[in-house]
Amino acid sequence: MSVDVAIVGLGYVGLPLAQEASRVGLKVLGFDIGQRVVDGLNSGKSHVDDLSDADIAEMQGAGFEATTDSSRLADAKTIVICVPTPLSEDGGPDLGPVVSAVTTIRDNLQKGMLVILESTTYPGTTDEVVRPLLEETGLIAGQDFHLAFSPERIDPGNEKFGAKNTPKVVGGQTPACGDAAAAFYGQFVDTVVRAKGTREAETAKLLENTYRHINIALVNEMARFCHDLGIDLWDVINAAKTKPFGFQAFYPGPGVGGHCIPIDPNYLSHNVRARLGYPFRFVELAQEINAGMPDYVVTRAQNLLNDDAKAMRGSTILLLGVTYKPNIADQRESPAVPLAKRLAEKGATVKYHDPHVTEWRALGDRASRADDLDAAVAAADLVILLQNHRDYDVDALAAKSQRFFDTRGVATEGEKVARL
Repeated sequence: MSVDVAIVGLGYVGLPLAQEASRVGLKVLGFDIGQRVVDGLNSGKSHVDDLSDADIAEMQGAGFEATTDSSRLADAKTIVICVPTPLSEDGGPDLGPVVSAVTTIRDNLQKGMLVILESTTYPGTTDEVVRPLLEETGLIAGQDFHLAFSPERIDPGNEKFGAKNTPKVVGGQTPACGDAAAAFYGQFVDTVVRAKGTREAETAKLLENTYRHINIALVNEMARFCHDLGIDLWDVINAAKTKPFGFQAFYPGPGVGGHCIPIDPNYLSHNVRARLGYPFRFVELAQEINAGMPDYVVTRAQNLLNDDAKAMRGSTILLLGVTYKPNIADQRESPAVPLAKRLAEKGATVKYHDPHVTEWRALGDRASRADDLDAAVAAADLVILLQNHRDYDVDALAAKSQRFFDTRGVATEGEKVARL
């Protein structure tokens, strides 16, 4: 085996992992089915926000290379699976990418290998889906090869915590499998946390994101009734978070985006319904509340236009920030998409601006990009701040607007400014 680790899936999870492994001198092979991704990396180009072209060059200097040749996986001591797990039509996880990756690994599995799944999924996937596929080779997990689950904890755009200094949870198929996985990550991750087994590690990831999902839903629901009662929720949160114990601040917004919050908790609720026959009510209620926020923002926007004696039909609405979180280009599950569609359906002329997005295909030709930000802000009947990118001087933009709707609670209140 001439490769220390092969990482399957070179996206926002796999590439930072490859970077940290390369930094400690491990020989890293990146595998991806996307030829454009592989060609771009091999030519020194990064396609994720958290890594620059210079980072890729540094990795290449340490021996990193990317490939679409699956036969090269047979040369690896360790294989880490970092492929996406989207939702299926029935609301559960679509394990197609995982199954495809594991099947490819199965065809190249060697005795003594360590295989780790990092893709977020429902409890039991490692033991019930991954293990049987790999054991079709005749090799036995925990005996002939090691198998483990370690949930990814990458937070795109987070400048404080990355793959190295975020504690790594590891659960093995057997204690020896857990030992092997912990030893692997211990080479380049500051802290490794051992879970009892793969199911516990899988569930830990879902608990983390379900906790955020539910608390975001709480403040989103509070945003509605606080507005109706004339209470400034942003001031309420600022006051509450001064308590040094027992409280963590969460903030309302136009909806939730990314992979973790709108998708991951559904794996758990779907699994509970499918296996146990009863609902995970907190998750399902949180999903209902958070999924309804784009509609609520549209209703508030319509009311603001009414205050100016304007109909939504025919009005120009400018959306600021269409990514799912600030200061990155990632658009996965961004609430800007359903929100913009509802505005267009109600007859509004939708324009958008985002310093990180040059082409937004969510609405096709129904949403045009505003290249001159100041002119677009001044011309729009309503400007809606959806994402507070650091590039925006929010108060200056609000001052130039006819009417400004701030869904992030950052603008200074004034006659023309309304906050969620």
